[in-house]
Amino acid sequence: MSQLSLAVRDSRTMLRRNLLHARRYPSLTLNLLLTPVMLLLLFVYVFGDVMSAGLGGGADRARYLAYVVPGILLMTVSGTVVGTAVSVSTDMSEGIIARFRTMAIHRGSVLVGHVVGSVLQCVMSVVLVGAIAVALGFRSTNATALEWLAAFGLLVLFALALTWIAVGMGLVSPNAEAASNNAMPLILLPLLSSAFVPVHAMPGWFQPIAEYQPFTPAIETLRGLLLGSEIGHNGWLTLAWSLGLAVLGYFWSASKFNRDPK
Repeated sequence: MSQLSLAVRDSRTMLRRNLLHARRYPSLTLNLLLTPVMLLLLFVYVFGDVMSAGLGGGADRARYLAYVVPGILLMTVSGTVVGTAVSVSTDMSEGIIARFRTMAIHRGSVLVGHVVGSVLQCVMSVVLVGAIAVALGFRSTNATALEWLAAFGLLVLFALALTWIAVGMGLVSPNAEAASNNAMPLILLPLLSSAFVPVHAMPGWFQPIAEYQPFTPAIETLRGLLLGSEIGHNGWLTLAWSLGLAVLGYFWSASKFNRDPK
């Protein structure tokens, strides 16, 4: 059997292992899903009329729902990958990785299993939160099939990039609690983006920070694809951020994982 065949077989086995863990211990995933769902309900039903007035055109809860959903979907991705950081750290601290190192398996398959499993969980989480948004009244009537496909690809690419960063965070954390704390920026950054209010409504000194961090271009690109707003340079920024974070996270994770324990 070739090295590629061995890598694929072992990666598939590790993927199955991680998916079984997620199924048997769903509390972490459910807890991470509660945050975007609660924020969606809070901002639409409690603050919706007031927040939509700030967008121009008067109070309109349905319009604000359309505005906030893309940001909530990307927040769902960032929240889900926090669980990956915790899972990786748990594997490292409980000794199972040390056992894997003594077995005749492809070393990289352990990380690949975590990454692919996390991306699949992100997709399922986004579908669930998207279904809730549709039930609340979200509609994307002007988006073509190609734009829907591009939006899905954007979410998958962004999930892949954040997952590799989360894996690196899990590898450098001594325990699950530390991994959860280290991954907190992945939850806080969407709150400092254009997810809930436009960048131009923020204080002048803060606008460059909000505009050029990874989440704002991705949110604006997703809005453009689903709602027909102007994408501008945000598409290229999103692609650059996603590929850059994915490459950085991959080499960071591989370097930490391949380093022999002392």
